[in-house]
Amino acid sequence: MEAGVEEATGGVGPQKRLKNMERAVNFMRQYRDPKSRELKKLSANQFMQVWGHYDKDGNGYIEGTELDGFLREFVASANSADIGPEAVSDSMLAELKQCFMEAYDDNQDGKIDIRELAQLLPMEENFLLLFRFDNPLESSVEFMKIWREYDTDGSGYIEADELKNFLRDLLREAKKINDVSEDKLIEYTDTMLQVFDANKDGRLQLSEMAKLLPVKENFLTRQIFKVRETSSGAKLTKEDIERVFSLYDMDDNGTIENEELRGFLKDLLELVKKDYDAQDLQDFEDTILHGVDYNQDGKINRKELTMILLALAKHNQEEGIDDI
Repeated sequence: MEAGVEEATGGVGPQKRLKNMERAVNFMRQYRDPKSRELKKLSANQFMQVWGHYDKDGNGYIEGTELDGFLREFVASANSADIGPEAVSDSMLAELKQCFMEAYDDNQDGKIDIRELAQLLPMEENFLLLFRFDNPLESSVEFMKIWREYDTDGSGYIEADELKNFLRDLLREAKKINDVSEDKLIEYTDTMLQVFDANKDGRLQLSEMAKLLPVKENFLTRQIFKVRETSSGAKLTKEDIERVFSLYDMDDNGTIENEELRGFLKDLLELVKKDYDAQDLQDFEDTILHGVDYNQDGKINRKELTMILLALAKHNQEEGIDDI
Protein backbone atom coordinates (compact mmCIF):
# COMPACT_ATOMS: atom_id res chain seq x y z
CA MET A 1 0.00 0.00 0.00
CA GLU A 2 2.83 2.41 0.84
CA ALA A 3 4.29 1.83 -2.61
CA GLY A 4 0.91 2.62 -4.16
CA VAL A 5 0.63 5.84 -2.19
CA GLU A 6 4.12 6.89 -3.24
CA GLU A 7 3.30 6.17 -6.86
CA ALA A 8 0.08 8.19 -6.61
CA THR A 9 1.95 11.14 -5.16
CA GLY A 10 4.82 11.03 -7.59
CA GLY A 11 7.01 8.85 -5.42
CA VAL A 12 6.98 11.23 -2.45
CA GLY A 13 6.63 9.50 0.92
CA PRO A 14 4.90 10.92 4.03
CA GLN A 15 8.11 12.13 5.68
CA LYS A 16 9.31 13.87 2.54
CA ARG A 17 5.90 15.48 2.03
CA LEU A 18 6.03 16.76 5.63
CA LYS A 19 9.47 18.24 5.05
CA ASN A 20 8.33 19.85 1.82
CA MET A 21 5.39 21.34 3.68
CA GLU A 22 7.69 22.73 6.38
CA ARG A 23 9.85 24.31 3.69
CA ALA A 24 6.85 25.81 1.98
CA VAL A 25 5.52 27.41 5.15
CA ASN A 26 8.77 29.08 6.23
CA PHE A 27 7.10 32.43 6.74
CA MET A 28 10.30 34.48 6.63
CA ARG A 29 11.41 33.17 3.22
CA GLN A 30 8.99 35.47 1.36
CA TYR A 31 10.70 38.52 2.87
CA ARG A 32 14.17 37.67 1.54
CA ASP A 33 15.64 38.46 -1.85
CA PRO A 34 15.67 35.17 -3.84
CA LYS A 35 19.26 35.68 -4.99
CA SER A 36 21.09 37.56 -2.23
CA ARG A 37 18.97 36.12 0.62
CA GLU A 38 19.08 39.60 2.19
CA LEU A 39 15.94 40.72 4.02
CA LYS A 40 13.81 43.07 1.95
CA LYS A 41 12.53 46.33 3.37
CA LEU A 42 9.19 45.66 4.98
CA SER A 43 6.18 47.92 4.76
CA ALA A 44 4.27 48.69 7.95
CA ASN A 45 1.66 46.08 7.03
CA GLN A 46 4.27 43.44 6.23
CA PHE A 47 6.00 44.08 9.54
CA MET A 48 2.71 43.54 11.34
CA GLN A 49 2.12 40.35 9.36
CA VAL A 50 5.44 39.01 10.61
CA TRP A 51 4.63 40.05 14.16
CA GLY A 52 1.14 38.55 14.07
CA HIS A 53 2.42 35.29 12.60
CA TYR A 54 4.93 34.63 15.38
CA ASP A 55 3.06 36.19 18.32
CA LYS A 56 0.56 33.35 18.04
CA ASP A 57 -1.12 33.87 21.40
CA GLY A 58 -1.42 37.63 20.85
CA ASN A 59 0.04 38.51 24.24
CA GLY A 60 2.41 41.16 22.87
CA TYR A 61 5.58 39.06 23.04
CA ILE A 62 7.41 36.47 20.95
CA GLU A 63 8.53 34.00 23.60
CA GLY A 64 9.03 30.32 24.35
CA THR A 65 8.12 28.07 21.44
CA GLU A 66 7.10 31.15 19.43
CA LEU A 67 10.64 32.50 19.69
CA ASP A 68 12.14 29.10 18.84
CA GLY A 69 9.97 28.91 15.74
CA PHE A 70 10.88 32.41 14.64
CA LEU A 71 14.63 31.84 15.08
CA ARG A 72 14.56 28.52 13.24
CA GLU A 73 12.69 30.03 10.30
CA PHE A 74 14.74 33.23 10.32
CA VAL A 75 18.00 31.28 10.00
CA ALA A 76 16.69 28.65 7.58
CA SER A 77 15.24 31.32 5.27
CA ALA A 78 18.70 32.87 4.86
CA ASN A 79 20.08 29.70 3.27
CA SER A 80 20.21 29.71 -0.51
CA ALA A 81 19.19 26.05 -0.47
CA ASP A 82 15.53 25.47 0.24
CA ILE A 83 16.09 23.94 3.66
CA GLY A 84 13.38 23.70 6.29
CA PRO A 85 13.44 25.02 9.86
CA GLU A 86 14.25 21.51 11.07
CA ALA A 87 17.77 21.98 9.66
CA VAL A 88 18.55 24.16 12.68
CA SER A 89 19.67 21.76 15.40
CA ASP A 90 18.73 22.18 19.05
CA SER A 91 22.33 23.04 19.98
CA MET A 92 22.53 25.58 17.16
CA LEU A 93 19.19 27.04 18.29
CA ALA A 94 20.39 27.39 21.90
CA GLU A 95 23.54 29.23 20.80
CA LEU A 96 21.58 31.37 18.36
CA LYS A 97 19.00 32.29 20.97
CA GLN A 98 21.68 33.38 23.45
CA CYS A 99 23.34 35.65 20.88
CA PHE A 100 20.01 36.96 19.63
CA MET A 101 18.70 37.83 23.07
CA GLU A 102 21.95 39.55 24.04
CA ALA A 103 21.67 41.70 20.92
CA TYR A 104 17.95 42.49 20.85
CA ASP A 105 16.35 41.80 24.25
CA ASP A 106 16.89 45.33 25.53
CA ASN A 107 15.02 44.95 28.81
CA GLN A 108 16.42 41.44 29.39
CA ASP A 109 13.05 39.86 30.15
CA GLY A 110 13.72 36.78 28.03
CA LYS A 111 11.07 37.81 25.52
CA ILE A 112 10.98 39.90 22.35
CA ASP A 113 8.49 42.74 22.18
CA ILE A 114 7.51 44.52 19.01
CA ARG A 115 9.97 47.38 19.38
CA GLU A 116 12.84 44.94 19.89
CA LEU A 117 11.83 43.06 16.74
CA ALA A 118 11.77 46.37 14.88
CA GLN A 119 15.52 46.66 15.49
CA LEU A 120 16.11 43.40 13.62
CA LEU A 121 13.85 43.70 10.58
CA PRO A 122 14.57 46.36 7.94
CA MET A 123 11.56 48.55 7.33
CA GLU A 124 10.54 51.44 5.15
CA GLU A 125 12.47 54.45 6.38
CA ASN A 126 9.45 56.51 7.44
CA PHE A 127 7.95 53.73 9.49
CA LEU A 128 11.28 52.87 11.08
CA LEU A 129 11.50 56.41 12.39
CA LEU A 130 8.49 55.72 14.57
CA PHE A 131 10.41 52.98 16.36
CA ARG A 132 13.59 54.92 17.05
CA PHE A 133 14.13 55.55 20.74
CA ASP A 134 17.60 57.09 20.50
CA ASN A 135 16.23 60.45 21.61
CA PRO A 136 13.55 59.89 24.24
CA LEU A 137 11.87 62.81 25.94
CA GLU A 138 13.81 64.42 28.74
CA SER A 139 10.94 64.24 31.25
CA SER A 140 7.29 63.43 31.71
CA VAL A 141 6.58 67.18 31.76
CA GLU A 142 7.39 67.21 28.05
CA PHE A 143 5.22 64.14 27.59
CA MET A 144 2.22 65.81 29.23
CA LYS A 145 2.65 68.91 27.07
CA ILE A 146 2.56 66.73 23.95
CA TRP A 147 -0.43 64.83 25.33
CA ARG A 148 -2.36 68.06 25.83
CA GLU A 149 -1.42 69.26 22.33
CA TYR A 150 -2.71 66.16 20.53
CA ASP A 151 -5.66 65.25 22.76
CA THR A 152 -7.46 68.07 20.97
CA ASP A 153 -10.97 67.15 22.10
CA GLY A 154 -9.88 66.75 25.72
CA SER A 155 -11.36 63.25 25.88
CA GLY A 156 -8.45 61.82 27.86
CA TYR A 157 -7.49 59.55 24.95
CA ILE A 158 -5.52 59.89 21.72
CA GLU A 159 -7.99 58.72 19.10
CA ALA A 160 -7.06 57.57 15.59
CA ASP A 161 -7.32 61.01 13.96
CA GLU A 162 -5.31 62.60 16.75
CA LEU A 163 -2.69 59.85 16.51
CA LYS A 164 -2.48 60.40 12.75
CA ASN A 165 -1.79 64.11 13.34
CA PHE A 166 0.88 63.20 15.87
CA LEU A 167 2.59 60.76 13.49
CA ARG A 168 2.48 63.29 10.65
CA ASP A 169 4.21 65.88 12.81
CA LEU A 170 6.68 63.31 14.15
CA LEU A 171 7.73 62.32 10.63
CA ARG A 172 8.00 65.91 9.48
CA GLU A 173 10.14 66.84 12.44
CA ALA A 174 12.36 63.79 12.14
CA LYS A 175 12.97 64.07 8.43
CA LYS A 176 11.95 67.65 7.68
CA ILE A 177 9.60 66.34 4.99
CA ASN A 178 6.05 67.12 4.01
CA ASP A 179 5.39 64.42 1.43
CA VAL A 180 4.01 61.59 3.58
CA SER A 181 0.90 60.49 1.71
CA GLU A 182 -2.46 60.29 3.42
CA ASP A 183 -2.67 56.57 2.63
CA LYS A 184 0.71 55.97 4.27
CA LEU A 185 -0.31 57.98 7.32
CA ILE A 186 -3.47 55.91 7.67
CA GLU A 187 -1.41 52.73 7.31
CA TYR A 188 1.08 53.91 9.96
CA THR A 189 -1.72 54.98 12.29
CA ASP A 190 -3.48 51.62 12.02
CA THR A 191 -0.18 49.83 12.59
CA MET A 192 0.74 51.89 15.64
CA LEU A 193 -2.67 51.22 17.13
CA GLN A 194 -2.11 47.50 16.58
CA VAL A 195 1.24 47.79 18.32
CA PHE A 196 0.45 50.02 21.30
CA ASP A 197 -3.32 49.78 21.86
CA ALA A 198 -3.02 47.02 24.44
CA ASN A 199 -6.71 46.90 25.39
CA LYS A 200 -7.79 47.12 21.72
CA ASP A 201 -10.33 49.91 22.18
CA GLY A 202 -9.15 51.76 19.06
CA ARG A 203 -7.44 54.61 20.92
CA LEU A 204 -4.44 55.20 23.16
CA GLN A 205 -4.74 55.84 26.86
CA LEU A 206 -1.97 57.53 28.84
CA SER A 207 0.03 54.42 29.65
CA GLU A 208 -0.19 53.18 26.05
CA MET A 209 0.94 56.52 24.62
CA ALA A 210 3.79 56.52 27.15
CA LYS A 211 5.13 53.33 25.52
CA LEU A 212 4.96 54.93 22.08
CA LEU A 213 6.60 58.14 23.30
CA PRO A 214 8.98 57.08 26.08
CA VAL A 215 10.68 59.35 28.57
CA LYS A 216 14.42 59.02 29.18
CA GLU A 217 13.84 57.81 32.73
CA ASN A 218 11.41 58.04 35.57
CA PHE A 219 13.47 60.25 37.87
CA LEU A 220 11.64 59.03 40.96
CA THR A 221 13.05 55.51 40.62
CA ARG A 222 16.58 56.73 41.35
CA GLN A 223 18.15 55.29 44.45
CA ILE A 224 18.71 58.74 45.97
CA PHE A 225 14.96 59.08 46.46
CA LYS A 226 14.73 55.80 48.33
CA VAL A 227 15.47 56.69 51.94
CA ARG A 228 18.99 56.21 53.23
CA GLU A 229 19.59 54.80 56.67
CA THR A 230 21.51 57.19 58.89
CA SER A 231 22.37 57.23 62.56
CA SER A 232 19.40 59.49 63.17
CA GLY A 233 17.04 57.37 61.13
CA ALA A 234 15.94 57.49 57.51
CA LYS A 235 15.85 60.82 55.76
CA LEU A 236 16.14 62.56 52.41
CA THR A 237 18.63 65.37 52.01
CA LYS A 238 17.71 68.88 51.02
CA GLU A 239 19.81 68.46 47.89
CA ASP A 240 17.84 65.36 46.86
CA ILE A 241 14.54 67.20 47.13
CA GLU A 242 15.89 70.24 45.32
CA ARG A 243 16.96 68.07 42.39
CA VAL A 244 13.45 66.69 42.03
CA PHE A 245 11.89 70.11 42.36
CA SER A 246 14.15 71.65 39.72
CA LEU A 247 13.41 68.78 37.32
CA TYR A 248 9.66 69.39 37.37
CA ASP A 249 9.58 73.16 37.97
CA MET A 250 10.62 73.76 34.39
CA ASP A 251 9.59 77.43 34.26
CA ASP A 252 11.47 78.05 37.53
CA ASN A 253 8.58 79.96 39.11
CA GLY A 254 8.80 78.22 42.49
CA THR A 255 5.85 75.86 42.10
CA ILE A 256 5.06 72.64 40.23
CA GLU A 257 1.81 73.23 38.36
CA ASN A 258 -0.22 72.34 35.26
CA GLU A 259 1.78 70.01 32.93
CA GLU A 260 4.67 70.10 35.41
CA LEU A 261 2.40 68.73 38.11
CA ARG A 262 0.85 66.12 35.82
CA GLY A 263 4.29 65.03 34.62
CA PHE A 264 5.40 64.56 38.22
CA LEU A 265 2.20 62.69 39.10
CA LYS A 266 2.53 60.50 35.99
CA ASP A 267 5.99 59.42 37.16
CA LEU A 268 4.64 58.85 40.65
CA LEU A 269 1.66 56.86 39.38
CA GLU A 270 3.87 54.63 37.24
CA LEU A 271 5.60 53.39 40.39
CA VAL A 272 2.39 51.73 41.55
CA LYS A 273 0.27 51.20 38.43
CA LYS A 274 1.27 49.72 35.07
CA ASP A 275 -1.86 50.53 33.07
CA TYR A 276 -3.48 53.90 33.64
CA ASP A 277 -5.57 56.45 31.79
CA ALA A 278 -6.31 60.16 32.13
CA GLN A 279 -9.03 59.52 34.71
CA ASP A 280 -6.60 57.52 36.84
CA LEU A 281 -4.19 60.44 36.70
CA GLN A 282 -6.93 62.91 37.62
CA ASP A 283 -8.07 60.76 40.56
CA PHE A 284 -4.44 60.45 41.69
CA GLU A 285 -3.98 64.22 41.43
CA ASP A 286 -7.10 64.81 43.54
CA THR A 287 -5.87 62.36 46.18
CA ILE A 288 -2.34 63.78 46.36
CA LEU A 289 -3.46 67.40 46.45
CA HIS A 290 -6.07 66.61 49.09
CA GLY A 291 -3.30 65.20 51.26
CA VAL A 292 -0.62 67.87 50.88
CA ASP A 293 -2.03 70.99 49.19
CA TYR A 294 -3.00 72.80 52.38
CA ASN A 295 -3.29 76.20 50.72
CA GLN A 296 -5.50 74.63 48.02
CA ASP A 297 -3.89 76.46 45.11
CA GLY A 298 -3.66 73.33 42.91
CA LYS A 299 0.12 73.55 42.89
CA ILE A 300 2.97 71.90 44.76
CA ASN A 301 5.67 73.92 46.51
CA ARG A 302 8.92 72.65 48.00
CA LYS A 303 7.42 71.85 51.39
CA GLU A 304 4.55 69.92 49.86
CA LEU A 305 6.93 68.06 47.54
CA THR A 306 9.05 67.11 50.55
CA MET A 307 6.02 65.51 52.20
CA ILE A 308 5.28 63.46 49.06
CA LEU A 309 8.86 62.27 48.64
CA LEU A 310 9.15 61.31 52.29
CA ALA A 311 5.97 59.27 52.00
CA LEU A 312 7.31 57.63 48.81
CA ALA A 313 10.65 56.84 50.43
CA LYS A 314 8.95 55.37 53.50
CA HIS A 315 6.76 53.20 51.28
CA ASN A 316 9.77 52.00 49.28
CA GLN A 317 11.63 51.11 52.46
CA GLU A 318 8.67 49.16 53.84
CA GLU A 319 8.12 47.32 50.57
CA GLY A 320 11.83 46.62 50.11
CA ILE A 321 11.81 47.90 46.54
CA ASP A 322 15.11 47.27 44.79
CA ASP A 323 16.83 49.59 42.34
CA ILE A 324 14.98 49.88 39.07
